[in-house]
Amino acid sequence: MTETEKRPRRAARPRDAATLILLRQRRGKSQVLMGKRHARHKFMPEVHVFPGGRVDRADRYIKPATDFDPRVAAVLERSTLSHTRARAAALAAIRETFEETGLIIGRRHIEPARTANESWQEFYRTGYAPALDGLAYICRAITPPFRPQRFNARFFVADGEDVKGDMGGSGELLDLDWFTLDKALTFELAGITTIVLNRLKELGEVTVEELRDHPVPYYRTSYGKRVVSEE
Repeated sequence: MTETEKRPRRAARPRDAATLILLRQRRGKSQVLMGKRHARHKFMPEVHVFPGGRVDRADRYIKPATDFDPRVAAVLERSTLSHTRARAAALAAIRETFEETGLIIGRRHIEPARTANESWQEFYRTGYAPALDGLAYICRAITPPFRPQRFNARFFVADGEDVKGDMGGSGELLDLDWFTLDKALTFELAGITTIVLNRLKELGEVTVEELRDHPVPYYRTSYGKRVVSEE
């Protein structure tokens, strides 16, 4: 064994990321919007996911039409985030949802957008600015050490009845559709996605407003074991 082989590989530093779960009720059952990642993706190919992705630098400079509900802001800032970084995470979730699904979480705006970011320019061309007041924050998860890509991901929920636009998006997510929680749990999923779906299932026909009053779990791995604490 060489000296290089003896040294443990250093875990990659997790990058900030965010996910948005669109939740709605149909015939007494909760439904969520999900799509399947393309086979060409290096990270989780052909796995069903909620819309989401990495936080971009531009997300820190976008001015939302509305800010967080105070309960959501308090939990996010308690989890070591500055208000600017917390807003960037939520805005990334909204931007990624727009890119991947074509759906808009926002309010009508009059002022022209001031951003060089192409994705945000396209968002503003719809006539809307992103809105944060309709979001609930339900959990945080950090990818286990020694995975090739690691994310410090925050999961938000928005009311699926309150979105604007037509479903379509970039085509990054295939088979994009609304699924009951039971149906979604039959797909190939990342571990954290299974955890989130089961938690929503346990909560029953919960609304976004009600979710803001529930504890926010934080999932991470320590010495090979999953650790769950509260934000």
